Amino acid sequence: MKTKIINGKEYEVGPGADLSGADLRNADLRGADLDGADLTRADLTRADLWRANLQGAYLRNANLSGADLRRANLRDADLRDANLKGADLSGADLSGAYLKGADLSEAMLPTFQIPQTGTLTVWKACQGVLVRLLIPAKAKRTASLVGRKCRAEYAKVLWTAKPLPVSWRKKGRITYATGEIVRPDKYDDDPRVECTHGIHFFLTKEEAERSSF
Repeated sequence: MKTKIINGKEYEVGPGADLSGADLRNADLRGADLDGADLTRADLTRADLWRANLQGAYLRNANLSGADLRRANLRDADLRDANLKGADLSGADLSGAYLKGADLSEAMLPTFQIPQTGTLTVWKACQGVLVRLLIPAKAKRTASLVGRKCRAEYAKVLWTAKPLPVSWRKKGRITYATGEIVRPDKYDDDPRVECTHGIHFFLTKEEAERSSF
């Protein structure tokens, strides 16, 4: 555990560090290893966290506005209700992160997105059955920030590995029949959430196959 003087106060900085409520404004934490650290309610305004390891860190209600989080490891981090306004998250790994209530306005987000124009041919596993879908050009679509699963407003079924696979939803079920249009009960375009309302899919067949196990 390393000791750093930040804003006139001495802090222990390292894996599992207790930095809850700490004043870390403008702190130089480039490449810092904060794996599993408690940064709940910490003030990290404009902090330099380039390539920092924040895997599994607790950042709930933390202020990260304007922070440099480029290429930071935020896998499984708790970022619920965190202020990320204007933060630079380019290249950051947000796999499995909890982003419910986080403010991402004006933030620069990781580049994994899906084309927002034109048609897309994609894949899903429905009750263990592979399904090939066409996302029409007019259908809204969303890529999650926390995983590879995407979703669309509606889709056309191009092919199924077995006849009529069924996907359950809260208000009934969706039957996937070749040539038919499938629609969810409603569509949620929030990129902070991976599993929510929409027709879910993956960009590749391999990802869909892995998801069925």
